[in-house]
Amino acid sequence: MEYHDKVLKCFECGAEFVFTAGEQMFFADKGFKNEPKRCKGCKSRRGTSTNTNTTGNFQRAETRTTCSQCGKETTVPFKPTQGRPVYCRECFQQRRAMGSSA
Repeated sequence: MEYHDKVLKCFECGAEFVFTAGEQMFFADKGFKNEPKRCKGCKSRRGTSTNTNTTGNFQRAETRTTCSQCGKETTVPFKPTQGRPVYCRECFQQRRAMGSSA
């Protein structure tokens, strides 16, 4: 397949940017189906600003929720999916221990 440079519009800032033939070939080699949505500037700002603290280390996003087993309020390092149980640390470790001993 032959690739040609494409001009795309950034989803965040609205600026136009070039999706080069080389980038398209790279995307195709990796099996990516979607074209990029953000220009390089917005993509790099998004990557550095959302999940880092002042020292540059990765910071987990914590979500407050209620344990599905004991009802205690707890925090988890992910966003719970509707319909799936969420456990506090103690209940999670109990369930893990029961699963490995069976």
